[in-house]
Amino acid sequence: MLLTLRVRGTRASLRTACALPQRFRSSAAPAKSSAAQELNVNGGTYTTDSWTNVTPKILSHLGANKHLQKDHPLSIIRQRIVNYFYGAYRNQRGNPLFSVYEQLNPVVTVQQNFDNLLIPADHVSRQKSDCYYVNREHLLRAHTTAHQVELISGGLDNFLVVGEVYRRDEIDSTHYPVFHQADAVRLVTKDKLFERNPGLELFEETWSGQLADPRLILPSSKFMDQTKQPCHTLEAVKLMEHEMKHVLVGLTKDLFGPRIKYRWVDTYFPFTQPSWELEIYFKDQWLEVLGCGIMRHEILQKAGVHQSMGYAFGVGLERLAMILFDIPDIRLFWSNDSGFLTQFSEKDLHNLPKYKPISHYPQCTNDLSFWLPDNVEVDAGFSPNDFYDLVRSVAGDMVEQVRESFPFIDSHYRVFPIALQISLVDKFKHPKTGRSSLCFRIVYRHMERTLTQAEVNEVHKQIASASVDSFNVQIR
Repeated sequence: MLLTLRVRGTRASLRTACALPQRFRSSAAPAKSSAAQELNVNGGTYTTDSWTNVTPKILSHLGANKHLQKDHPLSIIRQRIVNYFYGAYRNQRGNPLFSVYEQLNPVVTVQQNFDNLLIPADHVSRQKSDCYYVNREHLLRAHTTAHQVELISGGLDNFLVVGEVYRRDEIDSTHYPVFHQADAVRLVTKDKLFERNPGLELFEETWSGQLADPRLILPSSKFMDQTKQPCHTLEAVKLMEHEMKHVLVGLTKDLFGPRIKYRWVDTYFPFTQPSWELEIYFKDQWLEVLGCGIMRHEILQKAGVHQSMGYAFGVGLERLAMILFDIPDIRLFWSNDSGFLTQFSEKDLHNLPKYKPISHYPQCTNDLSFWLPDNVEVDAGFSPNDFYDLVRSVAGDMVEQVRESFPFIDSHYRVFPIALQISLVDKFKHPKTGRSSLCFRIVYRHMERTLTQAEVNEVHKQIASASVDSFNVQIR
């Protein structure tokens, strides 16, 4: 896939790692150009604006489709989930009820990602610091739930969506800006839900059936009745809840074994009411594995469905795979190293081997400290996520994984594989000048030998230089 940037009559490749276009720069950096730009992503052309913060490094993940890669652990988990739903729901002819969509376009509108799902306008998940925006109206989907309304509008009532999602986050063993989700929806009519009790109803007699006034959609869980929605009867909610929990517990036992200890926890999601999380007891602690709930009827009405109700659930594939394969670092899923990939096979989807570490060499740790410009503070003109994205753009895949091989060419044209992780370890505000200082700790590791400090310094120097250029900071 070729990603290009057009600037009114010129064309520049986005593959350059160290030169950061203006739209990738923090607000701490001075503006140098106001030229209109166009960004080509996944076959679409988008005009960039002040909301554009997606980087070439993040765009390079589009089309990777790790969840479809043969013998990849994410593909194995995907197939286990799909096969379970194929078996759990069948029509009278014995064919699977659920349809599966695994390659939907990850570029969605703000309406798809937020508005259609009743996510309030002031919700934190909409912020630029949390999402990768192509422009003000488009972004890389933050969840596969973004496709619900379009699929329901197309007449689907039982479907699974699997694909990568994008969220701006820190760099460590449990966070990665691109990960994978499976999202499912099941809708039923009165005749189907109350097949054995035809006298019962889906909706309260007092409910008018009119679309809810968007101004009445409350943004906080403390204002929402988690027993049921005003439109639904209690009988309908309880029966739908019973079916949903029965199916999802079955999925959990299929994945983790029939003796897995589990519990349901009440929670809040803007797009379901009531809502739950399913947790399992693993290594002496409770871990959340999925979220689910009864779909908000306003969402169905937006899709043109008025006489059905349904449930939805979402699960992260990496979370399941890390547990089932005992993989310690989420970034390993992006490895192309044969030492990682050859450990897994699709020949027997129920024989899941435990991951064996592929690097035991010691790490090198470098700190990078700098003063922010005057009147700029953390989360007020500068976001740590901006720095993380800069490092990804400068160092490429080297920053994306721990214990994985990445080629890097030093000043002597020697190729050596390194990996690193980043964390913000200190913040300080000078009592006299009022300037803010940050310290990021970067941990480097070599795949095949002990890494020298001189080699690390070559990479570290490039990151420091790019930080000065992009954020107008002063290295300490």
